[in-house]
Amino acid sequence: MEATCRAEGFEGFGICAPEAGRAAGHHLKQWIADGYHGEMTWFEQRQDWRADPTALWPEARSVIMLADNYGPDSDPLVTLSQKDRATISVYARNRDYHDRIKKRLKRIVRQMVAATDCAVKVFVDTAPVMEKPLAAAAGLGWQGKHTNLVSRDVGSWAFLGAIFTTLELERDKPHPDRCGSCRACLDICPTAAFTAPYRLDARRCISYLTIEHKGPVPEEFRAALGNRIYGCDDCLAVCPWNKFARVAADAAYHARAELRAPSLAELAALDDAGFRSFFTASPIKRIGRDRFVRNVLYAIGNSGERALLPVAAERRHDESDIVRDAAGWAYQRLAALSA
Repeated sequence: MEATCRAEGFEGFGICAPEAGRAAGHHLKQWIADGYHGEMTWFEQRQDWRADPTALWPEARSVIMLADNYGPDSDPLVTLSQKDRATISVYARNRDYHDRIKKRLKRIVRQMVAATDCAVKVFVDTAPVMEKPLAAAAGLGWQGKHTNLVSRDVGSWAFLGAIFTTLELERDKPHPDRCGSCRACLDICPTAAFTAPYRLDARRCISYLTIEHKGPVPEEFRAALGNRIYGCDDCLAVCPWNKFARVAADAAYHARAELRAPSLAELAALDDAGFRSFFTASPIKRIGRDRFVRNVLYAIGNSGERALLPVAAERRHDESDIVRDAAGWAYQRLAALSA
């Protein structure tokens, strides 16, 4: 089975019991009770399923966890200094990984079912499944202080897929935590989103603010966004374990040329049709044009580039409330440079 999964391009393979996910259930419930999930109300819904995989599917006897490497071919933080350009999270610089991984998982389970007549379910961040604790239990790596999975094979750059099955399979040993005293990921966070090691307040996280937060971003965080318009890789990129990272073998994860450091002025000019066309098959498409252009305008306001003042001025008349709000903020920031 491992050979089949690796033939499909997965670089990490491990097996754990469904009940291995229960250990993270208490932390999840406390995280929600603290309100750290913000507007992501789906964490509250079916909370019991997410906290306990055996409640999600009682018939499951084993969970096969797979890791897919999406390592970048250059330092993703380089564009942060290019103020008239945008920084997009590495995972979103090409096609949406959800569909790509799910297709490969389905090819694997078709072989499993044909060979054993077992029952299976596949998940790729599309159901109340806590993939990272399960991946750690299956020996793929450990959850770092930034709460993401860290692997000695691919560093912090791993997509995860899960296969739940009724087969009784031999379990792998959990991976020990190897973060040690390092706190690079905690210290680099621009918005101090980590309240403690392994504790992320999503309401302060740039990934949350640029992707999940629907209204105007609170003003206290706008300057810290810099030119990050979709997601944030700071805590991932500084992890020392990335010394073992490799460039993604799958060309579908390689950055599109036009998304490596796109022009803020060009992105701000996108209407709804242009946005949908430009981001066809991209995960960025799901946040919609208005939220996206809102983010672009915050980056324009942070750019210090007076040449972008007319761009902000034009968007002050946009049909969208959140775009107009962001444009007004950006305009005031840039106009003040000459005051």
